[in-house]
Amino acid sequence: MPPQHLLTTLLGDYWYRREEHLPSAALVRLAEEFGVSAVAARAALSRLARRGLLESAKRGRRTYYRLTDRADEVLTEGQAHIMSFGGDSEPWDHRWTIAGFSVPEEQRDQRHALRTRLRWLGFAPLYDGMWVSPRAGAAETLKVLRELGVGNATVFRAEHVLGEAGSRLRDPVQAWDFDELRAAYDGFLAHYEPMLARVREGAVGAAEALITRSGIMDTWRTFPSLEPGLPAELLPDGWPRGRARAVFVEVYDKLGPLAEIRVAQIVAEFDPALAKRVHHHTTRSITHT
Repeated sequence: MPPQHLLTTLLGDYWYRREEHLPSAALVRLAEEFGVSAVAARAALSRLARRGLLESAKRGRRTYYRLTDRADEVLTEGQAHIMSFGGDSEPWDHRWTIAGFSVPEEQRDQRHALRTRLRWLGFAPLYDGMWVSPRAGAAETLKVLRELGVGNATVFRAEHVLGEAGSRLRDPVQAWDFDELRAAYDGFLAHYEPMLARVREGAVGAAEALITRSGIMDTWRTFPSLEPGLPAELLPDGWPRGRARAVFVEVYDKLGPLAEIRVAQIVAEFDPALAKRVHHHTTRSITHT
């Protein structure tokens, strides 16, 4: 996990919506638990501050950091999206949201940003300039296009008209590669089901709990962009999403108290008072906020 990403994940998991600043030395020490060097961790903190994601404060010769309000809002929205993925969803109305757009090849940054944001909303490319989603709302899609300044675009909602048997017309669901998706879920399960067995046996210590909990979050957060909670009627039989979610929720939630202990131990090395305010959350506490 890149150092900047790691640090924001740790702050989101154990310093969620806190106003107090944490010592930079404590954050560097936390990053070292994951094999990140002190030099790389300090550089990441500086970059996050320059990007407006961290707010710094000085107390004597020490530097302290906290998430900015903007970063906190982004994390809050992102966490709710990630934690709810794979859970119960509303019935599908059999209508698709379609985003059609044209972005010049030379505007590569805009093209990349647009594709990233659309995937986060649950879109996939049926064709290069036509992306489809069974779940994304038209209003939030328009908002993304406006925020990125994409002028040559349109958004509409429609039902798919089935072609004749043997027709070469594409079904919108073909925008997703189910073999690739299943392999991703199978890989997740192969890695974390044995860990779940150890968690249930109480065979995981605080230091390992911290690393494992951040790791499973980092892996699980990729799934909403790969597969946007596709409706059950579009999925192959035996789809592993529900099983994978159950593993994620149990591992993440059950390791929370142990991971919190480890974070508090590290923060206490630099500020015992702040260590008492370290707190973990659960998938339920996030999705029911």
